[in-house]
Amino acid sequence: MTFSKKAISLAGILLCCAVQLGAQVRQTREEYVNRYMSIAVAHMERYGIPASITMAQGILESDCGNSLLSMRSNNHFGIKCKRNWTGEKVYHDDDAKGECFRSYPSVEASYEDHAEFLDSQPRYDSLFAYPSDDYKSWARGLKAAGYATAPDYAQRLVRIIEENQLFLLDRPDGMHLYATRYGLPRDPEEWFAEQSSVERTAEAGTAIDPDNYRVTINAHAGYNVYATNGVHYVTAKENDTFENIGEKFRISARNLRKFNDLKDKKAQPVPGEVVYIERKKKRWTGNSRHHISRQGETAYSVGQSYAIRTRSIEKLNKLRPGEELEQGRQIRIK
Repeated sequence: MTFSKKAISLAGILLCCAVQLGAQVRQTREEYVNRYMSIAVAHMERYGIPASITMAQGILESDCGNSLLSMRSNNHFGIKCKRNWTGEKVYHDDDAKGECFRSYPSVEASYEDHAEFLDSQPRYDSLFAYPSDDYKSWARGLKAAGYATAPDYAQRLVRIIEENQLFLLDRPDGMHLYATRYGLPRDPEEWFAEQSSVERTAEAGTAIDPDNYRVTINAHAGYNVYATNGVHYVTAKENDTFENIGEKFRISARNLRKFNDLKDKKAQPVPGEVVYIERKKKRWTGNSRHHISRQGETAYSVGQSYAIRTRSIEKLNKLRPGEELEQGRQIRIK
């Protein structure tokens, strides 16, 4: 009888310790952001997805890495298997009982798959027209595209971002800004209005200046990375080649020339020239429909300004390859 009482007492102590340990190891929101924000920023540089959005989705979908699904499978974004998934799987009750979710060998792999998932799925294409510091449009766009079924999904993401000032991560040197929190107001609207380099969207049907749509995303390997029309690019430096730019961004020189509509296999960029590091789009994704040509412009130069493929500009305007445009001509961009 004495032994039984001791055993029960010991079991009670162990249970209390386990509860306390569980409370201690539960990851806080701040700890979660500090652990994974560098991945989110790196993916913003590469894909154009706001780091604040990536972090907010991870926080919401995984409960800061504390949810049963995230602990079982390292799945921090609630991505379900879908038909094309060939990796490991786990089954979890969500909208329906026993749904199939992707399982990853690490949390980092989950973050990588999240970026590639958004980048590769056509239903999310429209999101990449938004600048990577426009977290509100991204939040609304994710909901509209059906990422989650919760009716207030966009509002939840925005609330997480603003409560934790995650919008700082979307700015140049964002991790430093987030780490120091320079006494910025809790509501970032006024601060963004003062600091943002993003121009107001042009009204539909008007002619526009493409320079208004060039947005600094971040820096990588000594290059400022910009975006226009949802497509990322850098500007060439002195003595740059497609080979050395490609090496920095892990893209072949052949693909860089293809992305920039260059057929000459020996072509090289000149200092200050735009070099797209991903494929340009077929149409302008903003509201405006036309560009007013400048002296000496061609379909190629217009396409480079708007991140639109040269052949698309030629088709839209029935132009001959290499044809020089008259100054003041109205050029269709969508």
